[in-house]
Amino acid sequence: MTDTALRPFPAITPQNEFFWTAGAEGKLRFKRCRACCTYLHPPPPVCPECLSKDISVEDVSGAATVAAFTINHHQWRPAFPPPYVIAIVEIAEAPYVRLTTQIVGCAPEAVSIGMTVQVRFEQVGPAWLPLFAPRED
Repeated sequence: MTDTALRPFPAITPQNEFFWTAGAEGKLRFKRCRACCTYLHPPPPVCPECLSKDISVEDVSGAATVAAFTINHHQWRPAFPPPYVIAIVEIAEAPYVRLTTQIVGCAPEAVSIGMTVQVRFEQVGPAWLPLFAPRED
């Protein structure tokens, strides 16, 4: 694994704290509109689908599908020795919700579009970063 002391972490705000700290409990959480049931990410103050302000935070399974990926072969930061995989994953409960993440737990050449993955968390500073590894179905 990478040297987490050198891995950057996001700014945590009152609007996104639920997302960045849920990994401490092993949970992946998103905001969801109670009026139309749309998952919302990044978290807005108002649902863009129905304009409701009735928004809650909900856990999801953490299952996802790789929608796109690249294998990085350049050492941009000391904490990231290449090769490593940067991917866009679609969340199982709402494929329109996509996260840019890192695929871990397998060789970069084993990653493919359509691959099912499961969230894992890595604590970096005050944040718990959602990374994804191949699912063991």
